[in-house]
Amino acid sequence: MQTLIVAFFISALLTGWVVHALGRADSATLDHDVSGPQKFHVRVVPRVGGVGILCGLLAGVLLLAWQVPGALQVGALLLVCAGPAFLAGLIEDLTKRVTPRQRLLATAVSAALAFWLLGAQITRSDIPGLDVVLALTVGAFAVTLVAVAGIANSVNIIDGFNGLASMCVVIMLAAIAYVAFQVDDVVVGTLALAGIGAVLGFFVWNFPAGLIFLGDGGAYFLGFYVAELSILLLTRNPEVSPLFPLLVCIYPVFETLFSIYRRRFIRAVPPSMPDGIHLHSLIYRRLLRWAVGDRSAKALTRRNSMTSPFLWALCMISVVPAVLFWDSSAVMALALAVFAIGYVALYWRIVRFRSPRWLRRLASRPMPLAPRR
Repeated sequence: MQTLIVAFFISALLTGWVVHALGRADSATLDHDVSGPQKFHVRVVPRVGGVGILCGLLAGVLLLAWQVPGALQVGALLLVCAGPAFLAGLIEDLTKRVTPRQRLLATAVSAALAFWLLGAQITRSDIPGLDVVLALTVGAFAVTLVAVAGIANSVNIIDGFNGLASMCVVIMLAAIAYVAFQVDDVVVGTLALAGIGAVLGFFVWNFPAGLIFLGDGGAYFLGFYVAELSILLLTRNPEVSPLFPLLVCIYPVFETLFSIYRRRFIRAVPPSMPDGIHLHSLIYRRLLRWAVGDRSAKALTRRNSMTSPFLWALCMISVVPAVLFWDSSAVMALALAVFAIGYVALYWRIVRFRSPRWLRRLASRPMPLAPRR
């Protein structure tokens, strides 16, 4: 718990400094694009929240050197491996010149480093046919790179509203920490706690007022961190079901896969083309439009923040059975199927203006206004 607290305070202090020192109109850290299809903020704010999170995690890892034998080496190597993914995203945040393909390639490089330096390899899946591929080193290498890059990109996909991606990451890391301590893996458990503290240090500045954003650097880094801790949990503890990481991360992963399907086969556009009809975008536009109807900056910020709790709940729907049945692949396979069916059913009801009545009632409940900066 000391690791969590230290990571939280370092992250919160540095993120607060970024908000107040770099939040000037001429700062390169600001996100000036407020009109894109996936933009839902009303003022320019810094988008380098990943810097504070990384420093908070670094402080937490250093503290582990005196608490948990072996944790410093694993944690330090993990942060080193995360370097390409984080830097590619951070450069994009500052220059807007790094393409999605280049960011994915950088994340794959990070995954390759972790594959060789940490032994973070996916070698089992409990999915018929896939285990044959994973039995080969080249197969395990390819699947690991795709899985890590995919999860990192999926966290970036859901990073559209105040507190959405960061709290979902906290929920995922909490699940990893719980199962790690269940199997007496103190190293992975404490690294997950350090991640929770660092992300919460960012969260207090991001939700509900939206004073700073994760940016691509923060989103790709957190996605990589969650993916690698999940893989390390599997490689170090064979009693954990290989479907556990997938069920924990299924909300952002399924959001990404469904978006690719929707763009490629329904809209007939390139899968990389951004649009404004993700599930979180639809909840914002078609549920909360009526709950917060005026166009003032305060009301729009409130509407932005009110969107995230609906998706936190969706994330929890998959995380709860993963935590309860972490050693049962059969139960988790069933939970994955139920989640996929429920997600698609909910999406099509909202996109066709037939949102469930209980959902509309929840959206109409009042929420305190976000404070002004």
